[in-house]
Amino acid sequence: MPNRYLVISKEILPDIYVRVVEADELIRTGKARGISDAVKQVGISRSTYYKYHEHVYRLSEAKRGKKVTITFLLMHQVGLLSYVLDSIARQGGNVLTIHQDIPINEFANVSITFDMTNLRGELADFIDEMKEVEGITRLELIALGY
Repeated sequence: MPNRYLVISKEILPDIYVRVVEADELIRTGKARGISDAVKQVGISRSTYYKYHEHVYRLSEAKRGKKVTITFLLMHQVGLLSYVLDSIARQGGNVLTIHQDIPINEFANVSITFDMTNLRGELADFIDEMKEVEGITRLELIALGY
């Protein structure tokens, strides 16, 4: 496999990985006094934490210096692509490339790659928000990279 990373929904992961991420969050936010306190709060051992903590993280924590590619299937509506681009900019994303096919049967495939280094909020929240926009009929996270 050429790429070392996968994006996996936490719903199918063993609970231990989610707890490691929760422990990291407690430490980062100061809600735990240290690793021992954090692992105690989430119910895992220190050895489990040390085994996985450098290998699992929230999608938003992966954003430092990273690029994301998202594909959209957009209805052929005036201003819809502009709305998507404006939404990326409002969240602090910097659009790097846009590839848009011509609309066929009133739908167009659009691929947008943007720098998410300065993204405000969670990438997952942005994706969920975009999925609710009328006229966006499909949205997929294609790649995360440096």
